[in-house]
Amino acid sequence: MSPALVFGGSRGMGAAIVRRLVADGRPVAFTYVSSPDKAAALTEEIKGEGGAVLAIHADSADPEAIRLAIEAAVERFGNLGVLVVSAGLLMGGTIDRFPVGDFDRMVAVNIRGVFAAIHYAAPHLLDGGRIVTIGSNTADKIGSAGSSVYAMTKAAVAQLVRGAALDFAPRHITVNNIQPGPIETDMTASLMDYIVPKLPLGRIGKADEVADLAAWLAGPGAGYMTGASLTIDGGWTA
Repeated sequence: MSPALVFGGSRGMGAAIVRRLVADGRPVAFTYVSSPDKAAALTEEIKGEGGAVLAIHADSADPEAIRLAIEAAVERFGNLGVLVVSAGLLMGGTIDRFPVGDFDRMVAVNIRGVFAAIHYAAPHLLDGGRIVTIGSNTADKIGSAGSSVYAMTKAAVAQLVRGAALDFAPRHITVNNIQPGPIETDMTASLMDYIVPKLPLGRIGKADEVADLAAWLAGPGAGYMTGASLTIDGGWTA
């Protein structure tokens, strides 16, 4: 199968997506920035199971690092059939107390980083390929104070995907966005008691469930879907 590149693939949902795409038979490159130990462990795990994988250090706040990561992935595995942009940053705070520096950093990663990944990958994407972004259900329902800036960045991603779907349609490249709600990761471990009672399904989501959706969007069965944002949140926004 054609190669994949996952931005933000060393832990959580990103790592689950890397594992799933490898299990589907793809060589997969992924980036990491703050978790070198987890990136190394994931690489060792996948290689131990006979998979083809490449870990690349790249900060998604840096467009040049994004460009170089794409070049490294293409040099190792060839042109890409799948691009997944999972790298993201979550910082909370009400607007009156939210530091401008944190605002700039979150916009750089969550919005510009997504644009840069798609922009620089475009010449290396195979016609008929797949682009999948990881947004958030906060794009549709914020739910609590202190989430305005994060929600804004994820709403921007959803709109970028709609436009990108039209831009890439002549090449039959689909562009879709996954909007997870609460998912069991290291980021949500301390919030379980607060989150679970609010979920209609009565449980928090699993990273593997997001990975399953990403793999479907990357596969042939999703060839007629593009420009969509698919919410997976246990009914949180229902």
